[in-house]
Amino acid sequence: MFEYIKGELAEVAPAYAVVEAGGVGYFVNISLNTFSEIEKAERVCLYLHHIVREDAEMLYGFSSKGERDLFRLLISVSGVGGNTARMIQSTYSPSELRNIIATGNAVLLKNVKGLGLKTAQKIIVDLSGKMLDLPSHDAAAVALASSQNSEVFDEALSALVMLGFTKASSEKVLRKIFKDAPNMSVEDAIRSALKQL
Repeated sequence: MFEYIKGELAEVAPAYAVVEAGGVGYFVNISLNTFSEIEKAERVCLYLHHIVREDAEMLYGFSSKGERDLFRLLISVSGVGGNTARMIQSTYSPSELRNIIATGNAVLLKNVKGLGLKTAQKIIVDLSGKMLDLPSHDAAAVALASSQNSEVFDEALSALVMLGFTKASSEKVLRKIFKDAPNMSVEDAIRSALKQL
């Protein structure tokens, strides 16, 4: 129904963006990959996927058509909904995901929160031939230049809690991550934490 939305970035967090277009603020669910592309922008263009359920209408936005195509492939697999697909795309970059599917590494894929081994295997079986049709370029990750490590930590913690993890377990994992790599960006910290939670 909707192809894209172009407008002013009114608010952005690792899991969502609010885009103002025509005087209306649209709440758009995003992945970490998209967050890293748009977090410093004033105006954005997000390619949309619109999901209508009995109890809700949801917009998912992507910084590239390739990422949206990947999302659509993921939700075409039985048992994979919009939030699960977004979690997969937040945990792994498109090139990492392509590699996981190409090598049939279901054990690595099931590290995504909410994804069991059977669903991970089903994704690999269903998408193994279809991944070749997607463009192979992976958008370069934009490093977050932050003067204070605590701001990055707090933002990463907030995003993990928003994604459904407990605050205590998220804090524990993030402390370990920042101890090993104190200058890590928000999106890299969240991506690392998602692989460990």
